[in-house]
Amino acid sequence: MKTKELIAKANSLPVEERALVVDSLLKSMNPPQSDIDKKWIQLAKIRLEEIKSGQVAKVSDEELFSKIWNRFSK
Repeated sequence: MKTKELIAKANSLPVEERALVVDSLLKSMNPPQSDIDKKWIQLAKIRLEEIKSGQVAKVSDEELFSKIWNRFSK
């Protein structure tokens, strides 16, 4: 089967099945790395607790993107 035919066939699938195909293809290109994933999960939990406890202040998305824009537009 040629690539164009495969794409046409995939596009004709119901949305749920297309999502499974996309997920599978993306995972094949960038397979999960359990050690790294576990570290990110651990860090996310720590950050969430810091926010809940008030140790760190939340920043609005507007402020965050403004800071990023200013930093990289120089």
